[in-house]
Amino acid sequence: MDSYLIQVNGHGDHAPMLDVNLKNTGNIISPGKVKSRKPRWAVRASEMSKKTFNPVRAIVDSMKVEPNPKKAMISLSLGDPTVFGNLPTNDEVTRAVKEVLDSGQYNGYAPSVGYQSCREAVAAYYNCPEAPLKAQDVILTSGCSQAIELALAVLANPGQNILVPRPGFSLYKTLALSMGIEVKLYNLLPEKAWEIDLEHLESLVDEKTACLIVNNPSNPCGSVFSKSHLQEILAVASRQCVPILADEIYGDMVFADWKYEPIATLSTSVPILSCGGLAKRWLVPGWRMGWILIHDRRDIFGKEIRDGLVRLSQRILGPCTIVQGALERILHRTPPEFYHNTLSILKSNADLCYAALAAIPGLQPVRPAGAMYLMVEIEMEHFPEFENDVEFTERLISEQSVFCLPASCFEYPNFFRVVITVPEEMILEACGRIQEFCEMHYQGAEGAQDLECDK
Repeated sequence: MDSYLIQVNGHGDHAPMLDVNLKNTGNIISPGKVKSRKPRWAVRASEMSKKTFNPVRAIVDSMKVEPNPKKAMISLSLGDPTVFGNLPTNDEVTRAVKEVLDSGQYNGYAPSVGYQSCREAVAAYYNCPEAPLKAQDVILTSGCSQAIELALAVLANPGQNILVPRPGFSLYKTLALSMGIEVKLYNLLPEKAWEIDLEHLESLVDEKTACLIVNNPSNPCGSVFSKSHLQEILAVASRQCVPILADEIYGDMVFADWKYEPIATLSTSVPILSCGGLAKRWLVPGWRMGWILIHDRRDIFGKEIRDGLVRLSQRILGPCTIVQGALERILHRTPPEFYHNTLSILKSNADLCYAALAAIPGLQPVRPAGAMYLMVEIEMEHFPEFENDVEFTERLISEQSVFCLPASCFEYPNFFRVVITVPEEMILEACGRIQEFCEMHYQGAEGAQDLECDK
């Protein structure tokens, strides 16, 4: 009997070997018994998928509640300015895309970081003496959300941590946890128009802190940081040697009497990856065009971070080429009146909503300065039949057919967020229904105390 070693499904020196005994039976060689496992299905979800968790979806999907059939539903929950059709993009924007499509020149693959000419257009749009940019400082992405994902992926390793605002956009946590990155939440202060609690922020920094996320203007708060406050934030980052990931998708969406300052214009020493895109300012979130602007005048990021972003961009081979082809015209030919008109509508809605909700006992709205949102505190002691903001907003749906997001979605219980992009008449109707709801359930100090005693 001869014994042979047969290589199977392997490569190189460490390939698995199968020991087979062959019996010589005349001219026929037949294999002896070969031990092998019986194939069986064992398909499991990846660890990354198991770690991926969206708190908004988790909370909203668990709200098993039907709206009041007698009242038309008014949704003030979705941060999409296109939903109601009252905020269309500019004709120049759509014309640019139509011309590119008709040209037939942008139907193929682009470089994964975007066409050179399109990166030049973005760099030229955002370039300024305080924060100079060239095409090599721009990475085009599939929306701002992918820009944030790539920025996190290049700055942080599994086991490190990032500093995230509370309340803050839920995607930061969703992305980080899926990558095995710890999230540390720093507080924003509603009594100071949602400024950062700088002392709390700095106390969270340790040797494993990979970056600080600064979202300005803010989702969900609608706040806009002053120049002096941004300088204080930069001082913390500089002291602690922590780079900044700046989510500036709402950049320049700021109401009159306020000024938006791109954070990179205020520091030469702190390296910053600024994430933005077309979605909100140009009112085309579905077009999925975003970018990362690399600000690194001290060469702290160096070649390694830049090369890392290029490699990460190759995972999906870049954003939509049709929209890329239209970028230069969109950025440089959209008339200023378009931006002014959009902001005028948002400011009017914000003022209407703030005034109406501020007059309702038990609610304390925080006046916004930009973006598309307004946060409202629920004085829960005056609504003792509701345990938290989720129950409050559930009942608001079932009784009044008004849907606001509970701020537990943003790690900030006992508030709710209102989206102010809806038509004016809808804002007024929704605020009237919220007032009716609160008047129905509001308890003064004595009434609330009696209800607690009855429990």
